[in-house]
Amino acid sequence: MPVLFEEISEDLNLNLVQIGTIWGIVPLGSVIFLLLGGVLCDRFGVKHTIGIACLLAGVTGATRGLSSGFGSLVAVSLLFGLISSLIPVGVMKVCRIWFTNKQLGLVTAVILMGNGIGGSIGSMMSATFLSPLLGGWRNVLFLYGAISVVLGIIWLLTLKETRGTRRTGSDTTAPVRQAVSYVLRIKAIWLIGCSLLAYEGSMLAILGYLPLYLRESGWSAISADGAVTTFILMGIIGAIPLGLLSDRLGRRKAVLIPAIFVAIICTALLPVISNTSLWVILIILGTFRGAYTSLSSAMVLETDTVGFTYSGTAIGLVLTLMRIGCFIASPLGNSLATINLGTPFVFWAILFVCAAIILIFVKETGWKVKKEKKTTYISLQ
Repeated sequence: MPVLFEEISEDLNLNLVQIGTIWGIVPLGSVIFLLLGGVLCDRFGVKHTIGIACLLAGVTGATRGLSSGFGSLVAVSLLFGLISSLIPVGVMKVCRIWFTNKQLGLVTAVILMGNGIGGSIGSMMSATFLSPLLGGWRNVLFLYGAISVVLGIIWLLTLKETRGTRRTGSDTTAPVRQAVSYVLRIKAIWLIGCSLLAYEGSMLAILGYLPLYLRESGWSAISADGAVTTFILMGIIGAIPLGLLSDRLGRRKAVLIPAIFVAIICTALLPVISNTSLWVILIILGTFRGAYTSLSSAMVLETDTVGFTYSGTAIGLVLTLMRIGCFIASPLGNSLATINLGTPFVFWAILFVCAAIILIFVKETGWKVKKEKKTTYISLQ
């Protein structure tokens, strides 16, 4: 959508505030619906929840192309955000069903990478290739909607039911009230969610502020955009090897703790380093970004008290907290730019420190830790 906004604004006569509202309404919808999405996955299973969500997301996403003005586009975009938020929660629950603890670090990283690659391809092709080819932004949205519908049909026809499969370990689903009540009492889920609130909120804020900061610091528009692109790409590239490393080590915090300290140090250095060194800092900072998010998700799925039955609700709660962080970290940090252009980075570095402190209180969940506990228990017997 962002790369199509210029064309959309000209066609519908929208101003910058209206464009910002349209873009912001989609994640707002996801915040409202993420927890409920997890509950629905736990109640009805991932096959039907994700399949139907893909169908409805395709329809609502395509309907945006029928918008005649600001009001209709905002309304449909909100509905699209509500429905599409069911999909990432369900996909994470699928990981818990299909894969063992020794694979979750890599698997969640692959999903994160797929999300990043998909967004990058959409950004590169939508405005420069697809819109001229198809005859405008409306037809681009129709195409994306059709793709989502096709994927939903394929999902419904090919995916095995979650219940009765070999990996579930359970043939039960959780009633809505029971799932929410149970997950809200799990301390580890709140800790992981609050850690991601501070971490991912700061990362997204840095990503949004960086182009403005670099241009104000004398960088050309091409160099500033190139630095941001590098930052994003390194997050995609770094997720898989670090996820695989965590699987090999059998510990999640062995990667998460270095990642959070890298974030603290790199962010604190951003306002005081030279142009050449800044590229290095952005590469290092970006490399660990994806791994922190994916491995935090893996920890949620591996938490003993969550299990298969409540994994959707747990992921939904954590992602809700993370999205709240994405909403508040950017405006709070940007407001400090009136003091000094580098002051927002100080604020975000402090948020990273808060995330590190919270992470200390999260118990390790890797397979090696569970194996050690099992060995200790057997020895005591």
